[in-house]
Parts: sequence; structure tokens; C-alpha cells
Amino acid sequence: MTQRTLPALLLALGLATLAGCASPSVITLNDGREIQTINTPKFDDNSGFYEFEQLDGNRAKVNKDQVRTIREL
Repeated sequence: MTQRTLPALLLALGLATLAGCASPSVITLNDGREIQTINTPKFDDNSGFYEFEQLDGNRAKVNKDQVRTIREL
């Protein structure tokens, strides 16, 4: 019984930690479209784009001039 308890506890702790890191967000563009993301978009100063991961797992970029708001869900 104790051989299963420790790995199960560690697995639960690891999943809880990963779930706490994810912050789904919605990016609203100037034309009214909304893009849902898995994580909080990160702004790249060098390129002037927000980088994020879409719900389907693909990485995407949006020009900061096209973004009206970014809010967490």
C-alpha cells in the first residue's frame, strides 16, 4: 500500500504545480476578433510581437499594434 501512496502523492503534487503555472487568456484584437490562449502571452521587445500557444497547441504571434486587450480567464 505505501509503495503506491508515495508515487501517487508525488504525481498529484506535480500536476497541481503545472496547473498553477497555466494562465489561459483571451487576446482581443482591434477588429473585434478574440484569440484564446493556453498561457499568458509574452511580449518580445525585439520583434514587437506577442507570442503565445493556441488551444490546439500551435505557437503563434500577433503584432502589438493589432492587440486591443489581453485578459486572463
